[in-house]
Amino acid sequence: MTELSAPTIIAFVIYVGIVLAIGVYAYLSTKSATDYFLGGRNLSPAVSAISAGASDMSGWVLLGLPGYAYMAGLEAFWITLGLTIGVAANWMLMAKRLRIYTVILDDAVTIPAYLQRRFGDAKPWLKIIASVSILLFFLFYVGSGLIAGGKLFNAVFGLDYVVAVLTGVVLILFYTLFGGFLAVSWTDVFQGLLMLAALIAVPVVVMSGAGGLGGFGDQVRAINPELLDIFTNASGESLSTLQIISLLGWGFGYFGLPHVLARFKAIRSADEVGVATVIGVSWSFVGYLMAILVGLCGVVYLANPLADSERVFIELTSVIFHPLVAGVLLAAILAAIMSTVDSQLLVCSSTLAEDLYPMLAKQPLTQEARLKIGRIAVVAMALMATVLAMKPDSKVLDVVSYAWAGLGASLGPSILLSLYWRSMTAAGALAGVVTGGATVIIWESLSGGLFELYSLVPGFALSLTAIAAVSWISVKPNAVVQKQFDQMRIQL
Repeated sequence: MTELSAPTIIAFVIYVGIVLAIGVYAYLSTKSATDYFLGGRNLSPAVSAISAGASDMSGWVLLGLPGYAYMAGLEAFWITLGLTIGVAANWMLMAKRLRIYTVILDDAVTIPAYLQRRFGDAKPWLKIIASVSILLFFLFYVGSGLIAGGKLFNAVFGLDYVVAVLTGVVLILFYTLFGGFLAVSWTDVFQGLLMLAALIAVPVVVMSGAGGLGGFGDQVRAINPELLDIFTNASGESLSTLQIISLLGWGFGYFGLPHVLARFKAIRSADEVGVATVIGVSWSFVGYLMAILVGLCGVVYLANPLADSERVFIELTSVIFHPLVAGVLLAAILAAIMSTVDSQLLVCSSTLAEDLYPMLAKQPLTQEARLKIGRIAVVAMALMATVLAMKPDSKVLDVVSYAWAGLGASLGPSILLSLYWRSMTAAGALAGVVTGGATVIIWESLSGGLFELYSLVPGFALSLTAIAAVSWISVKPNAVVQKQFDQMRIQL
């Protein structure tokens, strides 16, 4: 455990108090299910962009990615490149169309509802399978955040890992449960700015002490020159084509992340997507790049190798900064965790309350009932994810990679093509969701040779193929569905 002083803990506690206060205020502003799940579709471009980035950058960006760079060096650059391209493509290809189309489709709040209405599908299977895919893979994603939270509370307060995980769950549940999307989005902006400041602060201080970027690079080379070669691993072995494609392939995941897509649907106006795109892509690129530099700073600054590489940011902040500043920067890790887990819980909640439960109840729900079911669902999902997080030796990045692949491969291709292909069918979309998700599950259970390729890449490709093949041979959408598609195109 890192020894932390009283000022560090005080700063950390003050941050938590601010977040909880935002949750209470948002609760007072939440009047309907649309407010709870999408904030009334009234987010400004800056709030939409920063909250989208913050909800994406979970604890894996302050723990997992720096830990990877600490062990592998600039090999991690390929992930950053792939993720940045993915962020840019997601905003440019999907944001405006999804914002317009979900409004046309009777204010579709969730991704499963959007897919069902997009194809005018009278059968429930597409909606059910898409919902199950979200719930299944989000369990792992939320679990990764709780693992990160457990490591953080263990370091800050010296809590037993299990108690630390439970502490994080209670805190996140408080403002997500009551404040909903408004609390999530407002806190994401505050937390996103804090995260970026923390990621920048550590490299700036370490590099200043090393004589600037050049002196810092010389120190890394003196320790291990292979860490600065993007084409080799830390042992000097050349990265294979499969490895580079796998790292770049992370970018495909963005097309299927419902908690990020929710920000597209919630932005105030489709005309403001361009401004949000510039803010969102810039913010994400700087954040990812700084995360890699944090890992390299650990190589230079920390005298003893870390048993758990994912603690590199925690260790650096505790030894570099004044205790009060360290408390603020450590709070940034909690910000990263909370800004993602809250969004994911809200997506799961909306999926259960808006998609699955009404079908089971076989009757429409009132606004009050939807809010109640949504809040119950938040608690249920958090408890299930907590069970998955009860392994202190789990790696945050490993758990994220599985969930990321599953969501990206199952949902991404169907959502993306549905925004561009007028003749795409419900059967094609269903085939894509099933094929992509199944490919990831099967691929992850195999190893060696071609199966060393990141499962998201073949999952995404096979999903696209299944969508195209089944759509070509199945009954084309009716006139109403095609007219709705044309309405979307006209409003672009």
